[in-house]
Amino acid sequence: MSSQSLATLAIHADDSIASTSDVAPPIHVSTTFRYPGGHGNRLGEASPDELITAKEMAHKKPDFFVYSRHSSPTTARLEKILSVVLSPAPTDPKTPHTLNPVVTYSSGQSAFHAALVHFNPRAISYGTCYHGCKAMSQLFSSLTGMKLLPLDCPAEDLQPGDIIHLETPINPTGTTLSIEHYAQKAHSRGAFLIVDSTFAPPPLQNPFQHGADIVMHSSTKYIGGHSDMLGGVLAVRHDYANIPGNGEKIAHKLITERLLLGGVMGSLEGWLGLRSIRTLSLRVTQASQSATKLVQYLATSLPPNLAPLIKQVHHASLEVTQDSHKDWLPAQMPNGYGPVFAITMRSEKLARWLPSKLHLFHHATSLGGVESLIEWRALSDEHADTKLLRISVGIEGWEDLRDDIVRALEELLETGY
Repeated sequence: MSSQSLATLAIHADDSIASTSDVAPPIHVSTTFRYPGGHGNRLGEASPDELITAKEMAHKKPDFFVYSRHSSPTTARLEKILSVVLSPAPTDPKTPHTLNPVVTYSSGQSAFHAALVHFNPRAISYGTCYHGCKAMSQLFSSLTGMKLLPLDCPAEDLQPGDIIHLETPINPTGTTLSIEHYAQKAHSRGAFLIVDSTFAPPPLQNPFQHGADIVMHSSTKYIGGHSDMLGGVLAVRHDYANIPGNGEKIAHKLITERLLLGGVMGSLEGWLGLRSIRTLSLRVTQASQSATKLVQYLATSLPPNLAPLIKQVHHASLEVTQDSHKDWLPAQMPNGYGPVFAITMRSEKLARWLPSKLHLFHHATSLGGVESLIEWRALSDEHADTKLLRISVGIEGWEDLRDDIVRALEELLETGY
């Protein structure tokens, strides 16, 4: 299976654990499940001898379902697919293909909270990132005394067990940071690197290949892909802390802690994730290609009368050509530079009014859906530049999106904005 494409694996990676003959995965809504060996049990030849006590479950994952706050058939299938999708096969066919275990959560914030609880670090280092993760870090700091360090702090400020939390591409601009650089910095001090790769899901970026210890996704975005589910993901490096097989032990601890924290993904959300993950590669690839075309057009080809309305375009694809210090970027994002970019308008008034003139972009927060979104970022992030607009490109035809933006800019120009 490891030699198969991402598109194929996203459809077939869970075949081995499908419990019914349904081609489309069913929704398991039950919160509780019969133990093996009971009257009327339909689990084949299972017997009471196969039961394990709660004490034993602390060290061994049961091969049956007990209670949905622990696990359920639907979310287990999603985690199975994600463990394969987030573990690309090594380029050297002689290298064993080992999967990185995955734990799902009720939201991206819940996943980040779970990581903080698990590590309980003395300090966390972060830079520009999702404002919710910053606020969560500040809340956790108020409870535990965790120090908040800037991303560019000296390596000597980090101690064993501390965290560098790196978001790349960065929210809201879609620009990038070197995963390898921060992995080396963290590991030189015995600290760990968490990479929030929400803006660059497979097949765009594989943070484990560049040294990440934990990879985080808000599955509300591209894994869900249809703006109709909340979810979060933590994937654990299979040889976590350079110990073969250690990732499974860490994932088991995360599941135990999730049971206590209560941040489990619901069965409906798990089913929506199953539905969506099948088309992840198709959606992300097209959206990323369209975004890059739009970015290039807005940065270089706008009509001369419209170009002054946009002060700057921000996107990873521009960094490749404009920033000689980012020669590492093509290797970090070999399959595209992401579907999210941002534009800084000439004035706040232009930024405030442009979304209302567009027909194909919904003016809404979030990103990652099949529909294109635009957001005057100041509406949801109090620290955002009031001239900044974040754009999440969907799977519409890019030429249609281009024409919509040009028409809206022309209307603004004609009305004196």
